[in-house]
Amino acid sequence: MATSNPSVFLLSVNGQIEGADFPSYDDLYCKYSFVYGQDWIPTTGLEEGITQITCKGIQSSHKLIWNFPLDITFKSTNPSGWPQLVLSVYGPDVFGNDVVRGYGATHIPLTPGKHTRILPMFVPEPTWRLQRFTSWLWGRRPEYTDPKVVAQGEGREVTRVCSQGFVTVCFSIIMKDMKKLGYDSGPSNSSSTQSCATASGWSTEEPTHF
Repeated sequence: MATSNPSVFLLSVNGQIEGADFPSYDDLYCKYSFVYGQDWIPTTGLEEGITQITCKGIQSSHKLIWNFPLDITFKSTNPSGWPQLVLSVYGPDVFGNDVVRGYGATHIPLTPGKHTRILPMFVPEPTWRLQRFTSWLWGRRPEYTDPKVVAQGEGREVTRVCSQGFVTVCFSIIMKDMKKLGYDSGPSNSSSTQSCATASGWSTEEPTHF
């Protein structure tokens, strides 16, 4: 009996936002969202979410632990616009205002199996010293209107950012019918850890803490 050829492939993403390392900050929470191309369609799971607020613990080497689950499945007809995970971390400043402490993004791993990604986080910086002072005075640090902009290439060359902190994310990836559509996803990876490169194209400088 002849079987019909699939017209789409599936990408199942499970895992968790494990935690973060922000030496200068505490009481932080993380927002996440997935960014993907126009040929991709989520079929199950959540496209965005927010973790609980967590503080550093003595038993965890002063790291922030979230262990917040990720669970989503996509279908697509081609790999163009492969999904990315975008993170934004927030916490209180000295005045108690909720301010951004870091943005970061990574592509969903391209091979099946378990993967760990360590994302370097960054924040946009004011261009002029006066702008830095006024943003500190009013408790309003520069933020992106839409955090998903960090997954795009446009405008990076004109944005100055400050690197600060890291977030660790674990993925468990399952793919279906990619080879039947002529795409080779490579061998299944039992376990891999990768530190994502600093977002290329962003102008970075040493952190300034307020």
